[in-house]
Amino acid sequence: RFQQVQSMMYDLMEWRSQLLSGTLPKDELKELKQKVTSKIDYGNKILELDLIVRDEDGNILDPDKTSVISLFHAHEEATNKITERIKEEMSKDQPDYASYSRMSSSPTHSLYVFVRNFVCRIGEDAELFMSLYDPQKLTIISENYLVRWGSKGFPKEIDMLNNLKVVFTDLGNKDLSRDKIYLVCQIVRVGRMDLKDSNSKKYTQGLRRPFGVAGN
Repeated sequence: RFQQVQSMMYDLMEWRSQLLSGTLPKDELKELKQKVTSKIDYGNKILELDLIVRDEDGNILDPDKTSVISLFHAHEEATNKITERIKEEMSKDQPDYASYSRMSSSPTHSLYVFVRNFVCRIGEDAELFMSLYDPQKLTIISENYLVRWGSKGFPKEIDMLNNLKVVFTDLGNKDLSRDKIYLVCQIVRVGRMDLKDSNSKKYTQGLRRPFGVAGN
């Protein structure tokens, strides 16, 4: 039983990493969510925990907004699915350790970044693009995290103040074995063609210009 639950936990950890990556298409995201909820319901059953009934999208049904008959049918359908799943698992000659082997050979890691402040005198709005960079191969190894910074020295979305956080996910042993990994911030100025141009009739607003770059 322990090995069975352990295998399911490895599956859930891997699927969670895929969900947090934000790179899945809408149809694959929906399919993966259904696999996650199915795995959770199956685990609750073999651990003799309460059965959770859900709609077709995997959302938990609200008993205050769902009729008794609908809840009964949902319970009946969920029980039948889980019973079939248990029969399939019992029919296997050997336990499935594929997920365990996959996690052992290629574990995933994450990098948590909390942007507290941006200090750079620009005089106009800016866009900050943060990414992970391999200086040996001269290539970016992650997607960009975008922060829009206002000319007044605060985030454009003021409600995001002190809440600018990002997690770079799916970093494997190959990434950890790199000689160096830099966190690079590219700064793009958004505004006039030339900062010295003060005549409103001569400049165009909203132009994007590379302004600077920083790394750590």
